[in-house]
Amino acid sequence: MANDRVFNFSAGPSMLPLEVLQRAGAEITNYNGSGMSVMEMSHRSKVFQKIFDDTQAKFRKLMNVPEGYKVLFLQGGGTMQFGMVPMNLIGKTGKADYAVTGNFANLAMKEAKKYGEINIAASTEDRKHTYIPAQGDLKLSADASYFYYCSNNTIEGTQWQYVPETNGVPLVSDMSSDILSRPVDVSKYGIIFAGAQKNLAPAGLTIAIVREDLAGHELPITPAIMNYKNMIDKDSMYNTPPCWCIYMLGLMCDWLEQQGGAAGMEKINIAKANMLYDVLDNAKLFTVAAEKGSRSFMNVTFRTASADLDAKFVAESVEQGFTNLKGHRSVGGMRASIYNAMPTEGVEKLCDFIKKFDSEN
Repeated sequence: MANDRVFNFSAGPSMLPLEVLQRAGAEITNYNGSGMSVMEMSHRSKVFQKIFDDTQAKFRKLMNVPEGYKVLFLQGGGTMQFGMVPMNLIGKTGKADYAVTGNFANLAMKEAKKYGEINIAASTEDRKHTYIPAQGDLKLSADASYFYYCSNNTIEGTQWQYVPETNGVPLVSDMSSDILSRPVDVSKYGIIFAGAQKNLAPAGLTIAIVREDLAGHELPITPAIMNYKNMIDKDSMYNTPPCWCIYMLGLMCDWLEQQGGAAGMEKINIAKANMLYDVLDNAKLFTVAAEKGSRSFMNVTFRTASADLDAKFVAESVEQGFTNLKGHRSVGGMRASIYNAMPTEGVEKLCDFIKKFDSEN
């Protein structure tokens, strides 16, 4: 790491690889001899169209997106998808299944209730969302239009380590905080979406991978901008897309390719997470919030025995060159978000700090 940079453990917007930022910086005033910044380009220009097409192709390759699926570059974050998904999909039967395993899945479920009948297929509220339900615990409806789950719960620090089996009901997954951190079989899903600001690009871009046959069945009230079919037909350019973020995603895709793609990242991410969990499990002061078997490889949530000691840990961590280790306001404690861009060195140094704090307190 450059010595003037902190180790940023923010849950999002989160850190980007230094090489990616430096490349963007080198091209910021004059992209590829065009005489202008990507930020200034018309989205209809040939120069930008090439950036767009190349980025889409790189992303499709990294995600191994099969034929019959479209990759859309949208706006509005994962939050807009909470409404977009039911508006476009629930019309088939008027019903959908939701697994409520954390804050964002809960918000998505509440939004979906405006547009149809929602069955709670699973809720982990009984143990404060510290675990992921097993396949056998899912109460599935035969007539659901789709089954919805959030693959990684950023706030609570839990992650699905299996793909739910839904007997042919289309799977919809919010992968905002673990997309491209591990390989995914896209063909098992109807829709995958992700806000880019945790693992892929700056805030402002939302990616949706949509199985084409699911588009075109939207509710009559669906706004034009929230209609998957419109976005597919216009190749994400129904309105001005988030041009700069798409360009940044392209740079990030190049970087991910150099790390060995999703499979390469998975090895690195598992090693980082296991190192951190191992130190926390062996510490006297700290406890990990998430139950074993459900722990996230992206967001590690932990705490001491008291709020005062938590506050002391966070304050001292800042002095050590770490930032954003304070837990989400709804759950307290600490959270280390160790997405793709967090180097192993950052986790090693955090582990050293945890050990030191543990022995001193």
